[in-house]
Amino acid sequence: MEPGCRPQVIAALPEATIAELPNHYRGKVRDNYDLPDGRRILISTDRLSAFDRNLAAIPGKGQVLTQTARFWFEATADICPNHVLSYPDPNVVIGQRLDILPVEIVVRGYLAGTTGTSILPMYQAGQRTMYGVTFPDGMRANQILPTPIITPTSKEFDGGHDAPLTVADIIGQKLLTQAQWDVVSGYALALFARGQKLAAERGLILVDTKYEFGTDADGRIVLADEIHTPDSSRYWFAESYPARFAAGEKPESFDKDFVRNWVVARCDPYRDPIPDIPAEVIAQTSEVYIRAFEMITGQTFVAPDGPVLERIRKNLRIFFL
Repeated sequence: MEPGCRPQVIAALPEATIAELPNHYRGKVRDNYDLPDGRRILISTDRLSAFDRNLAAIPGKGQVLTQTARFWFEATADICPNHVLSYPDPNVVIGQRLDILPVEIVVRGYLAGTTGTSILPMYQAGQRTMYGVTFPDGMRANQILPTPIITPTSKEFDGGHDAPLTVADIIGQKLLTQAQWDVVSGYALALFARGQKLAAERGLILVDTKYEFGTDADGRIVLADEIHTPDSSRYWFAESYPARFAAGEKPESFDKDFVRNWVVARCDPYRDPIPDIPAEVIAQTSEVYIRAFEMITGQTFVAPDGPVLERIRKNLRIFFL
């Protein structure tokens, strides 16, 4: 369904503070609670963060992220273990509590990206060896790579900036052992291959994605957080990609940046107060997330029919202290 055509109003979930649950930790998107038995409750809210601040609540976003990740966790369970134990609510995952590994794993299938750790800006600046991989001259923006590559970065838990790493860096700095790297890299490339295959069946190109891994109490490496969601991955539309690439145009994708672009056009978001964001801008962003869920999974988005936090509280009552 095209954005703007969905005849429904969805209530937003800006926060999920539940006093009866223990050990609350508020992340950018999720409200997390650690249970005494080693399980973690992860509630995906509708918060949209950018510029190191919370901008808005996008109706349906948290449900889209949870249910998209569920689709992919279930579709890749044969490749590697993941942290999921159960789904008591459309916005909630009960997972294993893990020790997160200090390396962020990004797999890339195309010469793309915009951030300081992306390979396209580095390539355009003249670098030809990145992340231990040497690239030839003459490549074009958004060109497919000969084979997908892993571009790992440091994972700064204290709000610092992530930095590119090579495998030698990872082993030399003792961020991971060689055995851990072998497992993580093998999992990541296999997950990406499965993701590209299933995305292609839906008319999509999985361009790049990030994975987060942790270790359980036995030292086993487990996939954590989320997988192949609109927030953790870049998707392009396969049908229009060849013509757009040939013309040197930006590939068609899920454009979720209505809010970000609106804010940037009106203020310096790192210094100024954020103006009130119009309802239509928030609604457009919501539509894009819902469309992404439906295209990626082939499922129909089922909108909540009442207050989301009230429903979540009811579904999590068994965990109340």
